[in-house]
Amino acid sequence: MKKAQNWSSNFPGEVLLLLTAIVWGTGFVAQRKAMEGMPPFAFIALRFFLGCLVLLPLLILKKLNKKANVEQTFTWKGYWQHFILPSVVPGLFLFAGTSMQQLGIITTSASKAGFLTALYLVLVPMLGLFLGKRVNLWVWIGVALAMVGVWFLSVDLQLSIQKGDVLVLIGAGFWALQILALDHFSPKMDTLELAFGQFLTAALLGLVVSLTIEGSLFAFDPSAWSPLLYSGIVAVGIGFTLQVFGQSKIDSALASLIMSLEAVFALLGGMIFLGERLSGREWLGSAVMLAAVILVQLKGQQQKSEDRM
Repeated sequence: MKKAQNWSSNFPGEVLLLLTAIVWGTGFVAQRKAMEGMPPFAFIALRFFLGCLVLLPLLILKKLNKKANVEQTFTWKGYWQHFILPSVVPGLFLFAGTSMQQLGIITTSASKAGFLTALYLVLVPMLGLFLGKRVNLWVWIGVALAMVGVWFLSVDLQLSIQKGDVLVLIGAGFWALQILALDHFSPKMDTLELAFGQFLTAALLGLVVSLTIEGSLFAFDPSAWSPLLYSGIVAVGIGFTLQVFGQSKIDSALASLIMSLEAVFALLGGMIFLGERLSGREWLGSAVMLAAVILVQLKGQQQKSEDRM
């Protein structure tokens, strides 16, 4: 796999992805707070535009440096293959996953949303079946455990489930597809450009939906600015970029395992900053889901190592 030849080369991929998990986990708090004062798609559009602004100076400097050292021939076919397509595909999945998560978090807690979103880490190896990747028995055991965890976390004793939980679960499927898309395109494209391209795609889609459904992009309460700025600059501009750089350096299964800690940091953030508390049933569901994620990723990683021997 192509390694990132930049500042990130000084840091192991594992460290970059641990920072990603911390940033994303605490980002659930910002997402939850923002929904108290602004519409969801305006939030999505603005947070990803902010993410683009964070990366733009770095991208310009990189382009100027590249022009000074290597003269490149521009072709529309090459631009499509090496920038547009690798940006749009993960960007579409990023927008879809974020949209489901943002709509869902309106009616569910940041703590639960973090653990339900972590289901995508179990789905990654399953969806890999369609790409010709092997899936062993441990994956299916992990999937079964994850379903038990979802049951305890989201379904109450009256056999009802919150709408927000369902939307977050749907979003988990799109996050899994985004992980696989990044795994496919990151060896073929500059990691900084890939991060910027997927942010821009998600921002433009959010803008279109916001103007179509919500009417105005900036008609929101001023109190939403703080969580919006944190979410856009830190969770998107820094967090997703760390994900792209970190994932370009290590295997996707190990990357998924480290990023599963996002759920733990979401739980801690919800308890500290939002005063959220889980019931005994929800604690049990969270523990089972985390165990399922760790089981799938550890055993999946072990199987891959054995296959290479």
